[in-house]
Amino acid sequence: MAKVYEMVTTKIIQILERGVIPWRRPWTTRGAAVNWVTQKPYRGISTMLLEPGEYATFNQIKEAGGTVKKGAKSHLVVFWKWIEVQNEETEEKEKVPFLRYYNVFEINTQCEGLKSKRKVELFEHDPIAEAEKIKEGYRDSPKMFFKPGQAYYVPSLDRIQIPPLEDYKNPAEYYSTMFHEMVHSTGHYSRLNRPGIEKAVAFGNETYSKEELVAEIGAAMLCSVAGIDNSTIENSAAYIGSWLRKLKDDKKLIVQAAAQAQKAADYILGIDFSDLE
Repeated sequence: MAKVYEMVTTKIIQILERGVIPWRRPWTTRGAAVNWVTQKPYRGISTMLLEPGEYATFNQIKEAGGTVKKGAKSHLVVFWKWIEVQNEETEEKEKVPFLRYYNVFEINTQCEGLKSKRKVELFEHDPIAEAEKIKEGYRDSPKMFFKPGQAYYVPSLDRIQIPPLEDYKNPAEYYSTMFHEMVHSTGHYSRLNRPGIEKAVAFGNETYSKEELVAEIGAAMLCSVAGIDNSTIENSAAYIGSWLRKLKDDKKLIVQAAAQAQKAADYILGIDFSDLE
């Protein structure tokens, strides 16, 4: 098993070195927070600020012939991008961050006169037997719930939530998402007690970022054991790359995180650490 883990780690590093596609969310937008006009999912911090739904600004609602219900409270959306400006001293162009925020309303619950534009796309898949075996073999697994739009693990409740299988075009990505959250759950104090799970950490800080590396590498290892790694490895590498950039592209962290990911994968698979000495 250790050789399989090593092969996965090596493959991830090779993909990172040649450059990877931007990470994409593998499930459909059903249940996600989206812009009502464009139907594009919100990104970044806005995904944490908004509940699932379709949102629009007051002006967008008014222009579409709708109205905001009396007493409805707006939600905050944050938008930022890099823009090019000219330095007045050097007269050279440079990129600077440009931040804006908008107040939006959920059109299905807070507005009148507008109709949902969401197109529900569901997929029929047969469960992948080997992956299901890994899920069922997790001896003290946290409670698992299935709801569209979000995937996360809550340490205080020892609870996992992920979108259901029918929300994924590629069924392998469903198991990759599930394994990611399962690896997070091994950090619970009653299991492996990892700092990234058991200590209060801010989103995006170094400890949080390292825990994301552990979870995604661990998920890639479990996908390999289940025989579905070829369908998920590019996506995993891109996601890992996004967190590595926050950690100054230190690829040594991959090896360090892989060691913790291996312990997490072994725990889920029920492998006794003493047997590996």
